[in-house]
Amino acid sequence: MRRTRSAPEAIGRMYDERSPIGDELRDGQLHMWYWYDDADEATLPEAVHRITRKVTDTLGLRPGEHLLDAGCGPGETAVYLTTEFGARVTGITVSDFEVAKATERAATAGVDDRAVFQHGDYASLDFPDGSFDAVLALETLQYANDLDQVLREFHRVLRPGGRLSFSDFSLESAHDPERIDTFAASLGLSVLPTLDEWLRHLRDAGFEVEEYTQCGPRVFGRKSKYLRVAMERREEVAAKFGEEALDGYSAGLRGFFAPRRDQIGYVIASARRTRAT
Repeated sequence: MRRTRSAPEAIGRMYDERSPIGDELRDGQLHMWYWYDDADEATLPEAVHRITRKVTDTLGLRPGEHLLDAGCGPGETAVYLTTEFGARVTGITVSDFEVAKATERAATAGVDDRAVFQHGDYASLDFPDGSFDAVLALETLQYANDLDQVLREFHRVLRPGGRLSFSDFSLESAHDPERIDTFAASLGLSVLPTLDEWLRHLRDAGFEVEEYTQCGPRVFGRKSKYLRVAMERREEVAAKFGEEALDGYSAGLRGFFAPRRDQIGYVIASARRTRAT
């Protein structure tokens, strides 16, 4: 399902506005959470880090490998990959705030020699063919105005045998489309494929799909738990950023919660650029 196109500059401005509070709430990771059930006592940063681990584990990273973090956010994922797997990470984002925050976070962690960040558009990457062993895209492909073009770019900058893993929302039910439209508009999404459509896009770009899952019930399906957990930190966040900023952040995401929990899925997929024969 295709939505209104969003220019990279508009997406960058959106994240410049939302990322500071999101960074505070989720400890440098702006993607979704994963709770097993309503009794799960994991904090919000812990629940978000579960997604980090679930997606990055599918890459099978090895020490010294070079990874492109496409849509790197404020840098916590890149720091984790350098320290946990010994990888080198180049992160790109269209958000000036995220470049600065990620650079600061890597320096604080002492990994700025292995994790570097720059402003860049993944639809037109400024890297030679075969530059990377792996590509990670955590909730960024959904913003692509031309998803096939972006996937072809990932395919181009990967070496033969290189891996791509991503996570993104999926359309699980087209009933009540007004709710879906409200959700997509609140995030500025360009596309909202079904699981089968996500896999087809990968194959059309020349990738061999190796693993995939749809874990929406434990992700978007736990939206009410997110609201309860986030509200526990409301006063703390308001004291740091101000009531006006927090109200603006909340208003911008209000439409995100419009769909029923069974309408929005969450896809994690891993694929490989086939080796030359």
